Amino acid sequence: MAVKKGTPKIVIQGGGRLAGELSVQGAKNSILPLLSATVLCQGESVLHNCPNLSDADAACRILNCLGCKCAREGKSISVNSKEVLNTDVPKDLMREMRSSIVFLGAILGRTHQCKLTFPGGCELGPRPIDLHVMALRKMGVNIEEKGGFLNCNAPKGIQGANISLALPSVGATENIILAAVTAKGTTEIHNAAREPEITDLAEFLNKCGAKISGAGTGTVIIEGVEQLGGAEHTVISDRIVAATYLCCAAITRGELVLKNVDYRHISAVLPVLEQMGCRIYTYDDNKIYINAKKQLRAPYKITTSAHPGFPTDAQPMFMALASTLEGTTMFVETIFDNRFRHAEGFSRLGAKITVSDRVAVVEGTDKLTGADLEATDLRGGAALITAALFAQKTSTITGITHIDRGYDDIVGNLKKIGANIKNA
Repeated sequence: MAVKKGTPKIVIQGGGRLAGELSVQGAKNSILPLLSATVLCQGESVLHNCPNLSDADAACRILNCLGCKCAREGKSISVNSKEVLNTDVPKDLMREMRSSIVFLGAILGRTHQCKLTFPGGCELGPRPIDLHVMALRKMGVNIEEKGGFLNCNAPKGIQGANISLALPSVGATENIILAAVTAKGTTEIHNAAREPEITDLAEFLNKCGAKISGAGTGTVIIEGVEQLGGAEHTVISDRIVAATYLCCAAITRGELVLKNVDYRHISAVLPVLEQMGCRIYTYDDNKIYINAKKQLRAPYKITTSAHPGFPTDAQPMFMALASTLEGTTMFVETIFDNRFRHAEGFSRLGAKITVSDRVAVVEGTDKLTGADLEATDLRGGAALITAALFAQKTSTITGITHIDRGYDDIVGNLKKIGANIKNA
């Protein structure tokens, strides 16, 4: 792959060992629904531990477009939603990030009407929003799909409903919660998503005056209230970023202390690292230590599943790691149809990977060699960085705007712990 002159890229000289200490950023998958939730608050909210991400910037631009006053100062974002003057989200903003669909439930909950396009984001196969639409229709929302737009209104207001999801969709669970907190009556969500980000959203909304119980379990109950006020809240740490840095330490056979991280949020990830031979210690309630100096071995099989199972977002980084371990690992992807696009990049480095539909078989090798690579999605891009840290010679990675969507200064952080990496 030829790199065009002037194309933003990350350059990595691999083969070095990482060691040191890092603080984990706030969660991308939490800050976005939290920012959308501020639309419901008739006052000012302040969110702390906010990562500096392009997706978060896009969410702030959507809030300003709606008439809210959104401002960032360091790691804190303040949003004054006393007035919501607009209910249409421009097409270009919707297409900047996949999670923009979460504004649907929030805007409907506040104004009972909304017009937006289908969202953008990484192309990981079909991620239909039919679960969102069916649930909102059950809550009294009229939704017309025409020309790529969703025209929504609830002339009699949002109504509480009993909703059973066919799949524990994170986005659908969030949209239902956001629409239900100021609905008339009580809403029950069965087979709800149980991710930590759902719990974080519910905790913020409860601070604002909502009545939500059961978040983090399969059944969430929301008792509608008349209105919400603003609140102050600290965003949870990003469990996928934590998993990424742990894989970076392991692939370089290094050691690392991660601070500001809840090990319970990655309870499906840590045992896999231990199975590989890494030594893992958790302490002080918010720190994880990994030591990967000893000989590591490939795990037999890694299967992704909904939380609390092994997260699909961590699969690419673990595939990078497995490609350098003695033995063979089978990866089974159960969430997305097109989640192995990063395998082509690994192959360019010399990894031995065979992909068939939702199964990838990785035969470990003790040598990867630097190459020109292109990130095609967020987590796949982070996985290419992970693999390049192990590879001999120099790797160049383009398509880094994908990586910027979810990682706050990944280059600077890896430099802190000894990586030979730079933006160019």
